[in-house]
Parts: sequence; C-alpha cells; structure tokens
Amino acid sequence: MFSKFFIDHPIFASVMSIIITLSGLIAVISLPIAQYPEITPPTVEVSANYPGANAQVVADTVAAPIEQQVNGVENMLYMSSQCTNDGVYTLTVTFKNGVDLNMAQVLVQNRVALAQPILPSLVQRRGVVVKKKSPNVLMIVNLFSHDNSRDNLYLSNYATIQLKDELSRLTGVGDITYIGQRDYSMRLWLDPEKMAYRNLTTTDVTQAIEQQNTQVAAGQIGQPPVANGQVFQYTMSTLGRLAQVDQFEDLILKTNAGGGFVHLRDVGSIELGALVYDQVCTLDGRQSVALSIYQLPGSNALETATRVRAKMEELKERFPEGLDYAIVYDTTPFINESINEVFKTLGDAVILVAVVVLLFLQNWRSAIIPLVAVPVAVIGTFAVWPSASWSTMPSWWSRRSNTISSTDSRPAMPRSKPCSRYPGRSLPWAWC
Repeated sequence: MFSKFFIDHPIFASVMSIIITLSGLIAVISLPIAQYPEITPPTVEVSANYPGANAQVVADTVAAPIEQQVNGVENMLYMSSQCTNDGVYTLTVTFKNGVDLNMAQVLVQNRVALAQPILPSLVQRRGVVVKKKSPNVLMIVNLFSHDNSRDNLYLSNYATIQLKDELSRLTGVGDITYIGQRDYSMRLWLDPEKMAYRNLTTTDVTQAIEQQNTQVAAGQIGQPPVANGQVFQYTMSTLGRLAQVDQFEDLILKTNAGGGFVHLRDVGSIELGALVYDQVCTLDGRQSVALSIYQLPGSNALETATRVRAKMEELKERFPEGLDYAIVYDTTPFINESINEVFKTLGDAVILVAVVVLLFLQNWRSAIIPLVAVPVAVIGTFAVWPSASWSTMPSWWSRRSNTISSTDSRPAMPRSKPCSRYPGRSLPWAWC
C-alpha cells in the first residue's frame, strides 16, 4: 500500500509534512484576496459624450460607428451599450475568462481608433475613453462639510484636484468615479430677443468664443536672424484662455456699421457654475460628493482598502476648515469576517476529528495523527493556488478545503498488532 511506505518511514513523512506546510505558508502570503472569486468575465469599457444630443442621436452618430468596428474583437463574448438623453454613451465589451485585460484594452482601443474619424467633431474633441474596469466597487469615500460651509461645487472640484490623483496612484486601485460630480464651468445664458434684435444666432456666439477663447503661441521679439545692433530678445505672453466672468463678458461678437462692438454681455448673462446638474449626492442631509473606488483585478482587497484609509488620513491634515470625509460603504469587513470564519472552521475541524478519532480508537496516541494531518492538508492547499494560476483565494473555497480535510484525514495505521493483554492474539489497535 502507498500509505505503508510512510508508516515504515516516519522521518520521511515528517519531512514531507514540514515541506508542504512551509510551501503553503509561503504561498498564502503572496496570494491576493478578494471578496468573491473571479467568476465574472473581464470587461473593457468605452465611453464618450455628445453634449446636447438625445439618445437617438447618440445611437446613430456615436454608437453605430464604434460598435461596427469593435464587434468581433478577439476573444470577445458579447458587448452591451447604453445611450442616454444627456449625451452619454457607454459600451461594455465582455471577454472570455483568462484573457489578459491589458491586451484586451489595446485591441478595443485599436478598433475604436478606426471609428473616430466618423464621429462628430464635438465627440472627437472631448475624446473617447477606453479603460479596463472591475464591475465591483471596493469602497466609497464621501467628502462633505460638517458645518455646511461648502457646497457641492466646491466639494466636487476639491475632490478632483486634491484627492482623485492621490488615490489613483495607490497600488490596487483600478478606477475612481464620482457620484454627484460638479465640475467648474462657465455657463452662458443667452437672451433670444436680444440676439434677434442684434441679428445674432447661437452659431455666431459659439464661433466667437472658439476664436477668442484659445491658447496661442505669440512668438518672440528679436529672435535671430536679426539686423546688427539687436541686443535684447523677448518672449511674448498673451492672455490665452479666459478664466473670469468679466473676461467672457468682454468677448466681441460682432462690429456694428457705426464702428461699435456687440459684447457677449449685451445678449446674455455669464456665471461660474457646474458643467452638469444631473446628480445630487447627500450624506445625512448634508451636501456631499462620493468617490467610488474600484479594485484592480488580481489585487489584494484588504491591503488596497488599508492604503486608501491611510492616504485619506494623510490628506485630511490638509483639508480646509469645515471639510471632512467618511467611508460609509466598505466591502472589506465581509472579507475580514470570512477570513475569521476560515480559522474558526479550521479549529472546529481539528477538534471534531480529534474527538471522533479518540471516541472510536480510545487512544490519544492515535488521535495525534489527524490533529497534525488536518493543518498540514489545509495549509498545503494554499501552495496549489499559484501553480493552478488561480487569481484569488475565496474564503468559501478555504472553508470547503477545511471540510474535506476533516473528513478525509484518517490516521494511517496497520490493521492489527500483537496485543499485550491477550498474548498470542493480534487485535486492532483500539482494543489493546
């Protein structure tokens, strides 16, 4: 029998058990931990924005060209898209399990590039974003003002400038999105009657803004080659893009026949506000902005959450007065509880096996073998994960391995031995 070899060579069996245990301990340190096993196929998301367009226009001018090119990309399972009335287009391409997400993103990006020349110019200027994205939210960080001294507009832009880049650089963070995002934008309110009186259209206003609100290279004065005697050389600096309300008010829309100018303030009003007002985020009745943090596939959820919490505590020291944050949604407590349950199940399995063996064999010496075999079997299981190319260590599988170990780890022993109580007879171990 195979087990007889180990019975006859106990030192060899002990060495093998030590090697298996050490291999499992080394492997478990490097294994990533996730809330759920990776059973969902990997996805790549393509997003674009066509301001002012409804869902039908977006479907005809943006969705159709992109999907015609992306359809049939290598290793693709299926794709689904969504067009909304606020001009947002989202395409989710789902790939087969085991596909390299980096390569999948490159393949989708190449297909999207073929469709970009057909897209509307406004969509091209805003850009088409292609990124790999995990569908599961790891945690949500809410930024709020506890004394209501900051509004949503300030909170959103503070999160964009001061928080998002810092958190995106953390190891394990795959993507960050906003709930209740309010980006600063110069909003122009045009009066149709004033525009009709001055014979202007919205196209005239748009063209005037595009021509005058631009960044140009003004060049230099005195740059060689120049005539002899030129001593100084100056670099020209111009105003460039406009940033203040009064600067937009002074934009010239047209020149009258008498030589007068029609300014933008003559046909409407300008204010500094938010780009969109589609979403509103509140926390306990206070204005807030939420940062949804997505985990990078294959990373350690517990370590990623720990890094996010440590970084937020570091950034909190630079918060202005009245600003605070809270993490109200976090999936890592479930992971911690699952890990604790694994250890509890392991302990229960060891005790149960010891009690069963002791009850039937009635010998503590025989009970030592399963007491040692169960931890060796469970810890040794962790060494299989890297060799099997499994990306996560789900807690339910560990719990399953405990159950299997507890039911299959029986002491290896000979059927009988010479009994000291009854000389000349061979009886099972438990009877002597």
